[in-house]
Amino acid sequence: MNLSINDKFNKELPADPILENSRRQVAEACFSYVTPKQTAKPKMLHISPEMLENLGISREEAQNEAFLDVFTGNKILLNTKPYAMCYGGHQFGNWVGQLGDGRAINLFEVNHKDKTWQIQLKGAGETPYSRNADGLAVLRSSIREYLCSEAMFHLGIPTTRALSLALSGDQVLRDVMYDGNAAYEKGAIVCRTAESFLRFGNYQIFAARQDDKNLRVLVDYTIKHHFPHLGTPSKDTYIAFFDEVSKRTLKMIVEWQRVGFVHGVMNTDNMSILGLTIDYGPYGWLEGYDYGWTPNTTDRQHKRYRYGNQPNIGLWNLLQLANAIYPLIEEAEPLEAILNQYKIDFDDKSFEMMKAKLGLYQDIDNDEYLVKDLEENLQLVETDMTIFFRNLSNFKNEETGFDVLKDAFYDFDNMSDTVKEKWEMWFLNYKVRLQHESEIYAGRKKKMNRVNPKYVLRNYMAQLAIDDADKGNYELIDELFQMLKKPYSEQPEYEKWFAKRPDWARHKVGCSMLSCSS
Repeated sequence: MNLSINDKFNKELPADPILENSRRQVAEACFSYVTPKQTAKPKMLHISPEMLENLGISREEAQNEAFLDVFTGNKILLNTKPYAMCYGGHQFGNWVGQLGDGRAINLFEVNHKDKTWQIQLKGAGETPYSRNADGLAVLRSSIREYLCSEAMFHLGIPTTRALSLALSGDQVLRDVMYDGNAAYEKGAIVCRTAESFLRFGNYQIFAARQDDKNLRVLVDYTIKHHFPHLGTPSKDTYIAFFDEVSKRTLKMIVEWQRVGFVHGVMNTDNMSILGLTIDYGPYGWLEGYDYGWTPNTTDRQHKRYRYGNQPNIGLWNLLQLANAIYPLIEEAEPLEAILNQYKIDFDDKSFEMMKAKLGLYQDIDNDEYLVKDLEENLQLVETDMTIFFRNLSNFKNEETGFDVLKDAFYDFDNMSDTVKEKWEMWFLNYKVRLQHESEIYAGRKKKMNRVNPKYVLRNYMAQLAIDDADKGNYELIDELFQMLKKPYSEQPEYEKWFAKRPDWARHKVGCSMLSCSS
């Protein structure tokens, strides 16, 4: 492979002077050098053709043993020095101090076609930040991350991406539900990529340690390489930097809400400074339209990271970032103004997003009531979000409303008369409102289908691929991968996946609730 490698992070930022790979607190450093664990018998299961192209790797090169060795950590490319980042974070609202890349190892940075990609292995072994963990990952979680990061990209949502999915050949001990029933599972490694994997927590750790010197070094590095349009470092530049991070975070979360994606663990160490969806752990898509749903078993009691609370958590996390960079600005008012603007912008952009999902493009009074009534109706009975909005593009009048949308209801036959009356009233109001649109039916349907996906990576679908993979059958991984590249297209050959969650998946581990275990 003839990769154009141009490492910056581990050349321009302060390194941990201790080279021993031991669990420890790492001070005054942005990263520690580490070496990936040698795997027993790696096997490549899937490679993203798009990411090969983005990195300048041919498909022929990807079939070579050298590719397998490098992207499973068995071989270190000449003149590269893998490392793990140091960061801290708030987990479930509580400051926990140093965290860091406990099972992620950054290999190198690639420049291709005027774009930079950091290459990172997830599940490639221990680092100084692994605490009591082994730094490894299992096939189960690796399939979920590999498929979801690419699926999110094709949905048009800012995200890290994935290059490859491989078996390590090792067995990894995991307690899936944290109930004392640990068992060995197949080990796996995902190679994931992004312009940068910097998180809010990278800045928080220096602020918490009152290390203003290295805080400034890291912020200046971030602006130089990832926000160069903001200009040279200054107080005004730092304020503009925070403003852009806020706007990118807001955009990402509005896009999550649009497709019904629930991240599941929005800790500050899982928040990308670039506004990318990062760290696909116990995520999920809404099956029933439920503002209170979270896929994370750890969050089951308080539901901090539930679907309806994601915008608020984005704001809370931004407040923590503002506190972290405050020492560089020493003025609260401009940061508070940005946070207040986030609230205003979210209301506006969320409303615009919902109007687009409904095919409403004109500015008409009372649209907010139509949206509000819809959101209330969707929660009266269990209603599939993806199917409802996709099929809504076929709506023509109130008389046929249920005919068009009944497939979205989980128990349509037992819907009460009261609920049916509320829906019939909404259908009527919606038909009247559509008469104000200049778009004829066909044009509106086309536009709506661009924002309402037909296919998303429902948990049960990923679980079916996982179950097959555990038996040595990896074909379903590719089927889902191919389908999710065109989530807004009809794709009749994949029609079986345009369906509500099956009953068997309602309470199945991996389909309804997931843990942070990997």
